[in-house]
Amino acid sequence: MLLALGIGGIGGWLAYSINFPLPWMIGSMVFTTVAAMMGAPIAMASSLRTAMMTVLGVMLGSGFTPEILSALGAWSGSLALVSLYIVLSTACGYLYFHHVCGYDKASAYFSATPGGLSEMVLLGGQYGGDPRVISLVHATRILLIVVAIPFGFYWLSDLEPGQTGGVGPGWSDVGLTAGVLLVACAIAGFFGARAMKIPAAAVVGPMVLSSIVHLLGLTKAAPPMDLVSIAQVAIGAAIGARFYGTSAMMVLKTIVHSAGATVLLVMITLAIASFLVVMTPISLAPLVLAYAPGGLAEMSLIAIALGADAALVATHHIVRIALIVVCAGPLYRLIEHRLGKQAHPGSQKEDTP
Repeated sequence: MLLALGIGGIGGWLAYSINFPLPWMIGSMVFTTVAAMMGAPIAMASSLRTAMMTVLGVMLGSGFTPEILSALGAWSGSLALVSLYIVLSTACGYLYFHHVCGYDKASAYFSATPGGLSEMVLLGGQYGGDPRVISLVHATRILLIVVAIPFGFYWLSDLEPGQTGGVGPGWSDVGLTAGVLLVACAIAGFFGARAMKIPAAAVVGPMVLSSIVHLLGLTKAAPPMDLVSIAQVAIGAAIGARFYGTSAMMVLKTIVHSAGATVLLVMITLAIASFLVVMTPISLAPLVLAYAPGGLAEMSLIAIALGADAALVATHHIVRIALIVVCAGPLYRLIEHRLGKQAHPGSQKEDTP
């Protein structure tokens, strides 16, 4: 773990030094991924990753100011299409992984779902899929999206390099009372969300409590910039460490497969975002980030770094992840059952006494 954090910290610092977009997370992620593929014995403790996720959850919640309530109605049309995005993405991804890449049905289906990495790995294994393949596909998708999206905005928009550095205030700007309140939001939010079995509890729980605190006007403070940067290094290192213990050939093959699927997902994202720009008052940049198939914490961090509406982005990703986690398993059982009946149309009648 210390080696992963050290390599990630060096990567983050170098990326920050040359004004990379979202440098601490991207630099950490790229360096630890390369180190893992070269066989470096790196890992990330789930407890530390969870703690860093709560920091980001509180940070996201600080974006829910009282003024945001007036914008909720404008989000309804975009939120309504999240389910369509999931269906299109999963269907296209399944066809690609099964018919082009040759994955078995379970591995293809749970690799195609655009979100819920740990949950999809667990469910895929239960239904006979290959957990290593599913994990690598999702990790690669997140890696590619997190690298590509900031650079896309960096090159194609008028984003200034200085906007991509630290996120958050200084330590002295937070204050003791506000700091205690934010820590309470992180701890109580995580344990409360975990007790209620809410997906992505480490981010969603603290974000909900932090948003309530900020909507009520109890504080305007956010986690310090240095702490958020440390959290980004830890999260980037956690993504990179997932590639440890797999052969370079398998990783490269999976990266190629996942890259093809990621292109499909990005095309669907851009199509839906372009449609919603015309149909809703929301601009293109936050819509792309809201539908981009990256992680909740990663996409929300990018939104903050790029000055987009982080509350809108986080809300869309929470809805996406919740729908996938709740519906992926039952839908696969339904599809598998129907495919089985079509393959053996007379079997049910013959077995009936």
